[in-house]
Amino acid sequence: MAKAPKENSLDIQALKRDSVILNIVGTTPMLMHRFSKKAQRELLFPSGRKNSAEKAESLKHDPLNEYREAVYLNRDTSRPSAIHIPSNAFSTAMASAALDIPGATKAQIMRLVSVDTMQIDMYGVPKMAMHMVRSSDMNRTPDVRTRPCFPEWACKIEIGFVTTMLKPSQIANLVAAAGMIVGIGDWRPQKGGMFGKFRIASPDDREFSAIMKNGGAKAQRVAIQSPEFFDADTEELFTWFTQEAKRRERNIPSSAPHRLEDSGEVDPVVASKANDKRKTTRRNGARAN
Repeated sequence: MAKAPKENSLDIQALKRDSVILNIVGTTPMLMHRFSKKAQRELLFPSGRKNSAEKAESLKHDPLNEYREAVYLNRDTSRPSAIHIPSNAFSTAMASAALDIPGATKAQIMRLVSVDTMQIDMYGVPKMAMHMVRSSDMNRTPDVRTRPCFPEWACKIEIGFVTTMLKPSQIANLVAAAGMIVGIGDWRPQKGGMFGKFRIASPDDREFSAIMKNGGAKAQRVAIQSPEFFDADTEELFTWFTQEAKRRERNIPSSAPHRLEDSGEVDPVVASKANDKRKTTRRNGARAN
């Protein structure tokens, strides 16, 4: 008599999860590049082709405005930092680093590891950087791109992982590898550049503490309104642009009082200057009368 086949039972173990908080310090400057409001609106509602007269009256670039709009501003003005980093920048970096680490795969890391920090507050004072780039079109058209560059930067990230398959030390090694060979931001090592590299810092790291102390919201807002130049080339190019616009009698939109669009508030530094200018105008007008 034939024996009845045995039923195979599945033994599914319960997965456990934990997280670690890591201090991050940039080892090379970081280039930030958020899509501008103009680009987003143009994709949502294209304005159509401009005629010759419209092209002659409009400026192709407004470097100061492009610099400001490329910053990821915090909408909550009560946060200690005015700028944040998208969390997927680090999750993507870790997944890409897994490609060069024996025993790990990109798909596996994306399933088992995640950045739990909903909003990564970034500390560091941005400067204006203007670089020659080539567009991704067929002709590789050259252009000038203006972006905020952070010579020194730091942040804290919380990384969640499945403890039944990974250890905290492996997570630290993965993040360290991501900072060394992948990076974050524009022109990072993954894209053939040298920007956006980072390392893990201890809680008592002097460089980390100094950036967290001096690179908070107050200093960042001043730098967004009145930035310093990242290098001599940027200063030379921006100075030429403003002088040439004045010579051609072209209006530069960024010369008007700046509104921090993401916070919905007028920058206090600009508001104060605008009020002083209006008061001076009124006094001059009273004297003229």
